[in-house]
Amino acid sequence: MMVTNDNSLLANVLDALFTPYKTRVPDVAKVNSAMISRGIIENESQIINDHIAFRTLGVPHLGIASFEKIFLHYGYKKRDYYFFEGKKLNAYWYAPPSEEYPRIFMSELRVADLSEKAQQIIHAYTNHITSDPVDAIDLNDAQAVGDFFHKALWQLPSIEDYQSLAEESEYAAWVIHNRYYLNHYTISVHEFTEEFNTIEKFNTFLESEGISLNTAGGKIKTSPDGLLKQSSTIAKMVEAEFSGGQKMEIAGSYVEFAERLVLPEYRSMEPTTIQRKHRRDGFESANADKIFESTYSEQTGSIK
Repeated sequence: MMVTNDNSLLANVLDALFTPYKTRVPDVAKVNSAMISRGIIENESQIINDHIAFRTLGVPHLGIASFEKIFLHYGYKKRDYYFFEGKKLNAYWYAPPSEEYPRIFMSELRVADLSEKAQQIIHAYTNHITSDPVDAIDLNDAQAVGDFFHKALWQLPSIEDYQSLAEESEYAAWVIHNRYYLNHYTISVHEFTEEFNTIEKFNTFLESEGISLNTAGGKIKTSPDGLLKQSSTIAKMVEAEFSGGQKMEIAGSYVEFAERLVLPEYRSMEPTTIQRKHRRDGFESANADKIFESTYSEQTGSIK
């Protein structure tokens, strides 16, 4: 597969993802407006996007093996593997072709690890997919790629199937309805001025603005080395349409916040000379495990 070096195409693809995400996730505008009013930023263009995340189903012709082709085409490099035993997930992260673009975190439900009933429900929606849909896209056509993210690859689920999946895997239920919808984007808080440049300080600011934070594993999720700290909003409930025209509120997407601390060998450097390469990179499975729960009923207060 030929890799394109045209980063303007990648910028267009990311815009196609982010525009509907901002519309559907009210906390994006709320956080951005609050940051501007507090003088943390002058405009949204000053926000550094640490990473974006996607959820997929591990079934034939879909999942990570399919979805990653899009971003590998645009120069992303596949990095570390993560396994989430309790949630039955695989995941990888991908490094961008240049630093102005976000990292990508891509997860996949291990469908074969679910109960027979859950597998039957999922396959009932996906069995008609007999070839990789990404292979049919002109990946140099940013509009076509953008459209694909919001394309219905399978029919709308019934409320009964959604609820049945949610009993066993809230991740499965989220994906069966939301498909490849952008799960979250992540604000790099260490890029701000000293008053707001730690996750602790930024969380205090968020809560002062009435933003509710995911408390799974504590509001701050910290890697064992102490160099990656993360928090996230709780996904808002959005009205979703199901088969037969039925409607029900389900968890949408959310916003994440990350602080990447300077690696020990670079701590003597002048703060103004610190670059991305001097900070903790990658991800942490224990942190991510709890971030996933930003869409779970225990956090949203919804009933499965």
